[in-house]
Amino acid sequence: MTAGPLSWLDDHAQRRTEAGLRRRLRPRGPGDDPVLDLAGNDYLGLATDPRVVAGGVEALRAWGAGSTGSRLVTGSTTLHRELETELAGFCGFDDALVFSSGYTANLGVVTALSGPGALVVSDAASHASLVDACRLSRARVVVVPHADPDAVATALAARTEARALVVTDSVGSADGDLAPLTALHRACREHGAVLLADEAHGLGVRGPGGRGLLAETGLAGADDVVATVTLSKALGSQGGAVLGPAPVIAHLVDTARSFIFDTGLAPAPTGSALAALRVLASEPGRAADVLRVAGALAGAAGAGVPVSAVVPVVLGEPAPALAAAAACLERGVRIGCFRPPSVPAGTSRLRLTARAGLTDAELDHAATVLREVLAQVRDGVRA
Repeated sequence: MTAGPLSWLDDHAQRRTEAGLRRRLRPRGPGDDPVLDLAGNDYLGLATDPRVVAGGVEALRAWGAGSTGSRLVTGSTTLHRELETELAGFCGFDDALVFSSGYTANLGVVTALSGPGALVVSDAASHASLVDACRLSRARVVVVPHADPDAVATALAARTEARALVVTDSVGSADGDLAPLTALHRACREHGAVLLADEAHGLGVRGPGGRGLLAETGLAGADDVVATVTLSKALGSQGGAVLGPAPVIAHLVDTARSFIFDTGLAPAPTGSALAALRVLASEPGRAADVLRVAGALAGAAGAGVPVSAVVPVVLGEPAPALAAAAACLERGVRIGCFRPPSVPAGTSRLRLTARAGLTDAELDHAATVLREVLAQVRDGVRA
């Protein structure tokens, strides 16, 4: 028999299995989970906060299950506008625009601010959503080494395009490191470029009261700075947003395809995100609590001093990273395992994520498990 047109999938799946790169879904059940979660991105512990849940329930009852259309047709509500106004004010920007996800926010803003005849300079460690946005932009794209402002300045100085956009994560999603935003902005300003920082892992963790790394560095609200955020990490909900000067937001409404042609964010996550933002504004100590917990986890794992909620423990190849994550789960601690293509080859790792509100008993349990498992795995790697 002639092989079917999708028979190549079997070969690809086999190769991924042999390389330790096969992914599988592991659905969680509802209710109390006996496993201590150090893998999710609920940095402030707000996903199950009663006030945040109530915000979603109230929005669901008031507006229904779905937004009913794109934001430009019937998908915009006064609730969306409340969230946009308060989010922009909290983070220090003129205005904001809510998208259905952080991914679509990045797609929308990068493509709308670049296009043919523009240059996009992207950090080599940019999140996949920024990478895909660059690919879709139809601009000339230059990828520069990670956290290298001099390389950014060189790329900008050599450009022939009239417009330029520099994109970076403010906080690395896999390494948890901080982008040199001040130096990057200096290069942008010297060469007439716009700086776009993805604050997905900065909001709620860095900056005064969790306002983000742009606020911390005094760049929030600058006329040549734009930010993206996700509502699904520190705010414990779903969705994303672009924040920036009012003309940028107006331009996105006119031109961002992932905004114009996508159904608006549903009422329930919109209400939950707004409630979470208000909790964060009223309880600014949560951001510091995240970094305290991250420090405890890093100490137990033998990692460096963390500067964000993300604590990476690099183990090299996929096999030891997978084994370590599985061993931790058997002992009641869920930890993320990042392998290529999420991280470069040879840097497979455990990715610990801190969460505000963990008790001393939970941290002690996590520390014991981490020390035991990592000692065994590292011994195996050395052998």
